[in-house]
Amino acid sequence: MQSATRKLHYVCRSDEIGEAEAKGFGPFDGARRKIVLTRRRGVLYAWLDACPHYSTGTPMAWKTDAYLNGEKTHLTCHSHGALFEIDTGECVLGPCLGQKLTAVDIAVSDEGEIFVAAPAEEETT
Repeated sequence: MQSATRKLHYVCRSDEIGEAEAKGFGPFDGARRKIVLTRRRGVLYAWLDACPHYSTGTPMAWKTDAYLNGEKTHLTCHSHGALFEIDTGECVLGPCLGQKLTAVDIAVSDEGEIFVAAPAEEETT
């Protein structure tokens, strides 16, 4: 049975994720995937590093923190060439068109510390 309270994991300070940047963190507490943190128009977003094209959720970056396309306008799965909207996680180009990345809950403290919670399907009991 899943706990109603999920553990938050510290990832970094807010000022460490610049506009049009994306960085991977984790995996945390036995989870299989990293969490991608990115910023667009000043808003932070967190996504599970798993392209929905395959049921196993292929990691998207081909090298450390290479989660954005060349123009830095979309998250990209470099294995499949899929493009995802940064703010919605929706695939707009590629083999998983119409599917979405898995959103990750995020919290920012008054001191600018960023915390994430593993998605339910990644939690261990």
